[in-house]
Amino acid sequence: MNTIRHNRPMDIEPRSASIVVENITKTYPTPDGPLKVLDNINFSATQSESIAIVGVSGSGKSTLLALLAGLDLPTDGSVTIYGEDLFRASEDERARLRNRYIGFVFQQFHLLPNLTALENVALPLELRADADATEHARTALDEVGLVSRLQHYPRQLSGGEQQRVALARAYCARPRILFADEPTGNLDGKTATRVVDLLFALNERFATTLVLVTHDETLASRCGRRIRLTDGRISSD
Repeated sequence: MNTIRHNRPMDIEPRSASIVVENITKTYPTPDGPLKVLDNINFSATQSESIAIVGVSGSGKSTLLALLAGLDLPTDGSVTIYGEDLFRASEDERARLRNRYIGFVFQQFHLLPNLTALENVALPLELRADADATEHARTALDEVGLVSRLQHYPRQLSGGEQQRVALARAYCARPRILFADEPTGNLDGKTATRVVDLLFALNERFATTLVLVTHDETLASRCGRRIRLTDGRISSD
């Protein structure tokens, strides 16, 4: 894999607060009554920190990650991203905050099937009116070792290659925060190791706050911090 070449952004204090989570609760209505998936979650993260959110299936990990990214709304509580409250913002404002600060890597990749790898990576930059979107996307794909696959469509790429395209897309805009939901869940061992190495190389190079959900204790152990959820509550941090 090619070496990541860019320097750490100079306008970010390496240990400044990036995420503040206060009293987050999420309840869903069910035929049997309210189901509380998250119960009074509180923690904060600093710039450049790496955090694994772990716990058994159904403990609320992916729900919490979606709330942190403003992809879902809580029943109660707040998430503040660099001093801006996600849930006091309108839907359009939340989209603006995500575009400004956040990258997201999904287990299922979420690449657009009718766009090439290059087009998939360039699209978020084009939405930000980046005049050099294509060149920046090409550089990002080179950084993840896919410069020879620029014109390939997702169906022509392996699972590991698709995940690396998703990583390139997430990092191309140099987000201050990266959320990753089971980023190695659909990958074989060798490919998973390569993707994980890339995640942490990018985390270190760009001082990005990395928050990932994983069942993989080996992956979790590589993070500087581990938050364990049990029945929707933080049982250890």
